[in-house]
Amino acid sequence: MKVMSQILRDARKYEENMEKMISVRERPAFHLSARTGWMNDPNGFSYYDGKYHMFYQYHPYDSHWGPMHWGHAVSEDLLHWEYLPAALAPDELYDKDGCFSGSAVTLDDGRQLLMYTGVVKEHCINGETREIQTQCLAAGDGIDYEKYGKNPVIDSGDLPEGGSKYDFRDPKMWRKEDGSYCCVIGNRGADGSGQILLFTSQDGFAWKYEKVLIENGNRFGKMWECPDFFQLDGKWLLLTSPMDMLPVGFEYHNGNGTLCLIGNFDEGENTFSEQYNQSIDYGIDFYAPQTILAPDGRRIMIGWMQNWDTCNFRAQNISWFGQMSLPRELSVRGGRLYQKPIRELENLRRNKVAYEGVPVSGTVCLEGIKGRRVDMELTLRPEKEQDIYRKFAVRFAQNDKFQTSLSFHPEDSILKIDRKFSGSRRAIIHQRRSLVRSEGGKLKLRIILDRFSAEVFVNDGEHVLTAIIYTEQTADGISFLAEGTVRMDIEKYDLDI
Repeated sequence: MKVMSQILRDARKYEENMEKMISVRERPAFHLSARTGWMNDPNGFSYYDGKYHMFYQYHPYDSHWGPMHWGHAVSEDLLHWEYLPAALAPDELYDKDGCFSGSAVTLDDGRQLLMYTGVVKEHCINGETREIQTQCLAAGDGIDYEKYGKNPVIDSGDLPEGGSKYDFRDPKMWRKEDGSYCCVIGNRGADGSGQILLFTSQDGFAWKYEKVLIENGNRFGKMWECPDFFQLDGKWLLLTSPMDMLPVGFEYHNGNGTLCLIGNFDEGENTFSEQYNQSIDYGIDFYAPQTILAPDGRRIMIGWMQNWDTCNFRAQNISWFGQMSLPRELSVRGGRLYQKPIRELENLRRNKVAYEGVPVSGTVCLEGIKGRRVDMELTLRPEKEQDIYRKFAVRFAQNDKFQTSLSFHPEDSILKIDRKFSGSRRAIIHQRRSLVRSEGGKLKLRIILDRFSAEVFVNDGEHVLTAIIYTEQTADGISFLAEGTVRMDIEKYDLDI
């Protein structure tokens, strides 16, 4: 193996020392967070040498975005994480301004192959600075990786006519049944909109451009980032994160969002035909998801649990920033993407508290229902079918000063998450509303709380709403409220890592 660069050696030494300054209680309990400094997109989510590997966009030296490295962690159950040394650093001429997002596969010789976007800043005559983006490789043993001597392996010369070399990033590789390799990459086309490019390779090192697989056509935002393309339950899915979206009813929100396209793929012709589209997450904080086909056949997804428009508004003088979502098991039913928390989470459940048919009218608190590391399932129905309640709400991370709420109005079937009282001193995005399916006021909710987050799974994963909260940890109350009368079944567990 080539001698490790001083830049990578310095990053590894720094993160090892700084990690010791962060106590366990300052971190999420079962969500992966930055070892130190800054974390964004999940990279190289893979199963290698008996463990799940998660790499991530990483700036170890500051809790704000900076020159991108690849952080690295491994897990046997996707809930207990062990940090490994940083895998990549910007230490070559072709990636000197950042090692951006990418993916990982296992080679025939047993090595793990990483593909990432190398960035080099270009200073233009008009004073602008733009980033030239190319695709690069590194191979290694699960800890140390050597960059390929012929990098970059895909550059502007491989782009279709009109494709931007400045918006050309986030390669996601997979292997076909015949052992060959495929890759999708996000790109901005001649119309200024996003497109997904398909590349193929016989050995993982020499890559060939095939075609524009999917075009945005200015339908869903502009540039499409972080594509993932895979088969599931007889359909093919493209997951991507469009920038600068416009809202479409309650389906898509303003800003940087998430998109799932479901359809059919002709592998012989490399042609994708869309049938359905939807958001991946309907909450506030979720972006750049990446999936893995687990050894047991499950398709599991993890996203960056953050929002680009809010990530600079937080507590100052913190040593880490950024965390990943709960891993989610994916399925397709009736042309729709469903997401459920990975079943391993149930192994963390302790101290069950259950109630059946509790009448909720006004504000109700229940003995044993509290906490900030909680897995809570609610089933709601009206007291009388002919007299549907007007509103239901559950408030959590609550004390006399703080609360975050989830409220449901059956008349219009709107579910809203609201964190404006969670302790933020900035007027950032605090609310999101989602149109959910409800018949006669009936609704199922599963609410997963960690120290700094809430993830809400609706109707067994038909919708998911995710939000970051930084409420002080002593605010651990949970209460219920109804206008009218709701009958509620509840199961609540503490989650003990």
